[in-house]
Amino acid sequence: MKKNKEIVFMIMAIICIIIFAVAMTPITLQNDTFYTIKIGQYIMENGIGQYDPFSWHEELPYTFPHWAYDVLMANIYNIGGLFGIYVSTAIFTIILSITWFLVNCKLNKNKLTSFILTLAFIYLMAPYIAARAQLVTFTIFLLEVFFIERFLQTKKKRFAIGLIILPIIIANIHSAVFPFYFVLFMPYIGEYIISLIPDTIAFLRKLKVKRISKSLENKKITEKKKYKLELKLEKLQTTIKNADVKREKGKNKIHKLEVEKNKNVKWLIIIMLICVLTGFMTPLGDTPYTYLVKTMQGNTTQSINEHLPLVLIAAKPQLITITLFFAILIFTDVKIRLKDLFMLGGLLLLSLMQRRQLSMFMLIGLITLNSFIVYLANKYDKDGCEKFIQKCQKPLGILAMLLLVLVMCIPFIKEKINNRFIDETEYPVAACDYIIENLDLENLKLYNEYNFGSYLIFRNIPVFVDSRADLYTPQFDTVKKRDIFSDFMSLTTMGHWYEDTLSKYPEITHLFIYKNCRLDMMVSRDSNYNLLYEDNYFRIYEKLLEK
Repeated sequence: MKKNKEIVFMIMAIICIIIFAVAMTPITLQNDTFYTIKIGQYIMENGIGQYDPFSWHEELPYTFPHWAYDVLMANIYNIGGLFGIYVSTAIFTIILSITWFLVNCKLNKNKLTSFILTLAFIYLMAPYIAARAQLVTFTIFLLEVFFIERFLQTKKKRFAIGLIILPIIIANIHSAVFPFYFVLFMPYIGEYIISLIPDTIAFLRKLKVKRISKSLENKKITEKKKYKLELKLEKLQTTIKNADVKREKGKNKIHKLEVEKNKNVKWLIIIMLICVLTGFMTPLGDTPYTYLVKTMQGNTTQSINEHLPLVLIAAKPQLITITLFFAILIFTDVKIRLKDLFMLGGLLLLSLMQRRQLSMFMLIGLITLNSFIVYLANKYDKDGCEKFIQKCQKPLGILAMLLLVLVMCIPFIKEKINNRFIDETEYPVAACDYIIENLDLENLKLYNEYNFGSYLIFRNIPVFVDSRADLYTPQFDTVKKRDIFSDFMSLTTMGHWYEDTLSKYPEITHLFIYKNCRLDMMVSRDSNYNLLYEDNYFRIYEKLLEK
């Protein structure tokens, strides 16, 4: 009977999670989605090539880092259009949310706190919900942590096999984050190494005792040396005895930090080493191993919003969550495992370095937060959660759960009820119509803005630059070493005289820019450029031939 009631609660919880996940899924598409669709279509027609087919720069190398996801999105678009993309994003969000809920139920053994924190998790992850490959890799990283935890608990082969399969998927779905797969192994290995330190010290001391004892058995040893060795042996034996007593007393003390010595970590290290080789199981060559390194060496991390350091005051919900972590650790007697401390500290440090890593802190860190809450709930009201779940089984409780979640959804639904798949204030829909109808696309060489370059690709218009920022850096342009991205930034910020930068690209025939941007204010007064098109947000200039 109890099991049936648990099933009822689980079903209701999953229904509520689905409703909230759909409510949080944005309708308006993000710029990366546009080039994703076109790249997928290109791969299906032409296969994976060596050069980018969408910019007009000649022989610009491209590695197709998330080719499998691109193909998936292209197929979805071919079947259901932009609505299909929206539906797929909602489905991936639902899969991520339900997986997070079930993983927490399994690891933390509390369905109520897992359900409540799942709703909080969806809300905190809202900025990262988009039709991008990261939405799939979030689920993969979550499963990785779950498989590691379960393998260390049970040493069952199915979890080891799962850990080997996951990086193969990442290498093809989103190869840029392939190295991060191994970062999540580090806290477990680090804890294991630290747990070995006391045993290693004890072993070395005992080894030293044996060596001294063997030396004392030598009949040729002098009395003076024998006396010194006996003193040294006595001192060492006293140290060993005191260390054993201290360790025995320490077992009965309550420590804030728990260090677990799990022998299965040795097998986990072997699994990780096997996983290192899985990056070659992709048609992209060594891209899973080199892409992130090249990106970090480039200059795009200094200019793109998601790569910039985190300003906590600008991320208030996440700041509150981090504060809650510290408050529980400082003001309660909750314990934290060393591997969790390593994981939280490492992910928080990465988040402060690059704001996009905050998503990983929320993805993994909230599991630890749930364990804190479960500990406190069991301490102060052990049966409270179970009693509350029992109330939720009744018709009135079920109705209350659904109404509560629906009320939570209202502000998010109202916010986007009039949204469209393509925001015409951000993406030049009408301007692209003008280009397609009035300009020669085969000979067109546009200078365009970074933020809507992907949409131009979607409309089959060759671009100067787009949101695949790394493509336009010398780290990836291994042959000609062009730094197109820096030239774009120079024109955006007016770091140099605009004609000096544009002169590097004499083939440019038109400028497609934001209305009233810095470049627009300069070009509008330049007789070498003729205004062809303008609307409330964009302008297109034709570069006049020099006489």
